[in-house]
Amino acid sequence: MRRAHQIDPARLTGALLLTSLLTMVAGAAVAVPSGLTLNPAEPAATLSAVHARAGLHLTELALDVVGWLALTGAALSALAAIVRTGQRLAVLPAGLLAAAGLAGLLHDAGNLAVTQLSADRTDPSVVAVAGAILLTAKWTVNLAGLLWVAATATAVVCVPMPAGLRRVGAFAAMVGLAAVVLPWTTGVAGPSATLEQFGYLLHLPLMIWYGTLGWRLRNGGWSGHGRPGCPARAKA
Repeated sequence: MRRAHQIDPARLTGALLLTSLLTMVAGAAVAVPSGLTLNPAEPAATLSAVHARAGLHLTELALDVVGWLALTGAALSALAAIVRTGQRLAVLPAGLLAAAGLAGLLHDAGNLAVTQLSADRTDPSVVAVAGAILLTAKWTVNLAGLLWVAATATAVVCVPMPAGLRRVGAFAAMVGLAAVVLPWTTGVAGPSATLEQFGYLLHLPLMIWYGTLGWRLRNGGWSGHGRPGCPARAKA
């Protein structure tokens, strides 16, 4: 009986990380120029914008969903590699990355609800509900960013990789943390649209680092530095 083809979890992780990067960047490229970043401070205007550009909004939302799904899948694939190699400490960054992906999907679920609410955009009660959903979705994606930063910070400690990639990952985590902290500095007013877009830019180093990591894993990892996962504890 012929043996079934086995997929290398490390290569699959790399492919999913690349997919996540490309689809998230594509989604942002649709949303930002179109004014579809969904500001919770102006729910009535946001509902009108979504209704007027429903096709573009759903396209951006679909890309974002694929991006967060791919990120979650990459984390689960990394967990499969960890189980295979027995490098248990690497469960921490992989688990945090999976949690980030799930929080991102929850954010998209809120935005999908707003899409449907835009059909009744002139109803004051609908506008109030949409504002609450938008605010929750914004803070959910902030939570996703925090988990993503935590996953990166633990990965540069736990995952064997070239020193240069490790240093860049640490820098990306610090810049990503600044993006996460930024909304907290605005108090009850919340971030403006300009500040929010600046936060997106601060996340770019993090996304590019994961894209680089994905590219290297997809093409066979890195020679001399082992597979992903924290080194197993030496036996006595």
